[in-house]
Amino acid sequence: MSIAFTFPGQGSQSVGMGKDLADAFPEARAVFDEVDDALGQKLSTLMWEGPEETLTLTANAQPALMAVSLAAIRALEARGFSLKDKVAYVAGHSLGEYSALAAAGTFSIADTARLLRIRGNAMQAAVPVGQGAMAAIIGLEQGDVEAACFEAAKNAPCQIANDNGGGQLVISGAKAAVEEAARLCTEKGAKRAIMLPVSAPFHSALMGPAAEAMREALATVEKRAPAVPVIANVVVQPVTDPEEIAARLVEQVTGRVRWRETVEWFGGNGVTTLYEVGSGKVLSGLARRINRDIATANIGSAAEIEAALAAFAGPSA
Repeated sequence: MSIAFTFPGQGSQSVGMGKDLADAFPEARAVFDEVDDALGQKLSTLMWEGPEETLTLTANAQPALMAVSLAAIRALEARGFSLKDKVAYVAGHSLGEYSALAAAGTFSIADTARLLRIRGNAMQAAVPVGQGAMAAIIGLEQGDVEAACFEAAKNAPCQIANDNGGGQLVISGAKAAVEEAARLCTEKGAKRAIMLPVSAPFHSALMGPAAEAMREALATVEKRAPAVPVIANVVVQPVTDPEEIAARLVEQVTGRVRWRETVEWFGGNGVTTLYEVGSGKVLSGLARRINRDIATANIGSAAEIEAALAAFAGPSA
């Protein structure tokens, strides 16, 4: 029996997230203050009061989601919890991989906030608004989706960006190519092909300039070996070397988020419980669709922290 912690990605943000933690735990409030100071912005006020459309901007949502996850971690730690003693692995969905690494001590919270602000800005700037797109493909085999992307990408990039499991794949790239691939997926029998309301074609080859920005940023930040291995999005293997971690984070900007395979890897390597740490319950829902033999729980509120601490009083990882 072992435990893994997972950390949510963009789309899990909501106005008010983290306020419950800040009110209940001084250690959590200190995290929000640290992120505010690192960014020179009252991000916490935006998180708790909105407006939602400003919170949803990539450059705000990414450090905000990390802040909630790390606030929960610090609240746990202040009550005697040890990640190294209780958790076998960590992983995060896209930006959540940075949260996982901060939780495991690879990056400081302040550095993680700054890295995610750079990442968000660079991803937004990589492609002019309206030139890129993403679409969710529901109910079609991965091979058929890949074939549709290949056919549509003759003149412009189009690829699978997220393999979320449960029959959901997300494609990303140039707008015309994604629209064509979505049409082809429907022809091939997809239950649905839904254009997503996103501001940039994340995890596609068009994010190349953002990958270079992250390569430069990660080269200058202090990196430590994580307290527990991180299962990297792009390789679905445990990674512990700080320089390899940085390389995988660069690859992740243009590469596929292999979340279905990550949950399957956990199931094949002794993980019996996945905790989603932070805002929302998206990853818990995905995990239940991928592998019903793995139990799921959430740590994103004061009540959930108390419940988790009671559960952690049992056997170690």
